[in-house]
Amino acid sequence: MTNDLSVPPAAAPVGLKRAIGTPLLFAFIVGDTLGAGIYTLVGTMADDVGGVIWLPLLIALVVALLTAGTYAELITKYPHAGGAARYVDRAFGKPFLSFIVGFLMMASGITTAAALANAFAGDYFGALFDVPPIPVAIVFIVALTLINLRGVRESLGANLVASMIEVSGLVLVIVLAALVFFSGNGQPERIFEFAPDVPPLQGAFAASIVAFFSFLGFEAAANMAEEVKNPSKAYPRALFGAIATAAVVYLLIAIGAVIVVEPTTLAESTGPLLEVVTQSGFAVPPWLFSIIALVAIANGALLFMVMASRVGYGLAESGLLPHAFGRVLPKRRTPWVSIVVVAGATMLLTVIGDIGTLAETTVLLLLLVFLSANVSVLVLKKDKVDHKHFSVPRVFPVLAIIASIVLLTQQTGPVWLGTAGYVVVGSVLFFIARYGRKRGDQKIADEKARTGSIDTV
Repeated sequence: MTNDLSVPPAAAPVGLKRAIGTPLLFAFIVGDTLGAGIYTLVGTMADDVGGVIWLPLLIALVVALLTAGTYAELITKYPHAGGAARYVDRAFGKPFLSFIVGFLMMASGITTAAALANAFAGDYFGALFDVPPIPVAIVFIVALTLINLRGVRESLGANLVASMIEVSGLVLVIVLAALVFFSGNGQPERIFEFAPDVPPLQGAFAASIVAFFSFLGFEAAANMAEEVKNPSKAYPRALFGAIATAAVVYLLIAIGAVIVVEPTTLAESTGPLLEVVTQSGFAVPPWLFSIIALVAIANGALLFMVMASRVGYGLAESGLLPHAFGRVLPKRRTPWVSIVVVAGATMLLTVIGDIGTLAETTVLLLLLVFLSANVSVLVLKKDKVDHKHFSVPRVFPVLAIIASIVLLTQQTGPVWLGTAGYVVVGSVLFFIARYGRKRGDQKIADEKARTGSIDTV
């Protein structure tokens, strides 16, 4: 097959630099996970389940862990950029199917970054400055693009600093909630009270879609594999350590927020954790926490833009996107064309989309990607490689497939329609790239024929 995604991009004249160790990878996944989701979506979950926010988080955690096991095996077995698209190609050998999976992954990164750009320019920023949101969002995206162009080490270095800031904000919320609880001023009984107007099971599964949005760091990290030192050891340690860290923080945040603030108030707020800080009664300046939340949102957006640009690079290296997407800066060795295209698409979606729809679309896109990865790992169990790698028992990807299908049934019609639009756009790009490759191959063949005829004279 000519479009074999299993061929390492290192075979190309210029590849990506392996500059990421386990600590930076761990920070990447933690920063990607402990990002805007928990800062902005606690209120949405409260609207569905009342005070039982911890339940959808547990459901989402189980699904995330099941699929994370799949990624731990696949990325250590095939440590190259491209993520799920590469695994689907290994398993089924269908270039179009591989491209669609990769394109949906790329689209999810762009869609998430657009949602976070809107969140950045929204109420948290508005609490500090009275500036129209669209210009703020555009400038925000440009700034992140410049960091991305400078290099992956710089991008992840910024992520490390931002992760420390955003985690400190979450720790602050947990500490304040604990102080309220131990002072006897909180209401812990609310953590078992469901929303009165929503059936508990229906609300829990609806909220789990939102909660799952908060556990999406591992696919982004999978697309960084070509830039990770010793991925067979680094990736599983960083992955499971980051998910465990995120789970503990999320559950403490969910319980603490409900103890301090009425679930109805959380549901009505666009800055639910700011409500916790304000209603705790302690002298923490609201502006300070708003800055921390903005850093968290910016960090998440940067990481998803980094991921999306690396997916575009991986698809180009595999011949499934135009060759230009595989071009890298000579000194920085970053995929600059892919980065610029991702930035442009993110700006467009930021202008035409809203946070809620973009977040739901991201979840649907990634559920389809995860479904393909879990099917692929089962098919690839028989494939042997010449190095050690992580191995997940077959039962876990099977359970992950079932869980993904259940969550897919919770998605709405408009979100499915938007995803179909992505598939149409991706299909057009695929056939354009295919036509371009055929023309290139024909030129090469013609040149060889011409050269051969001259040699025989």
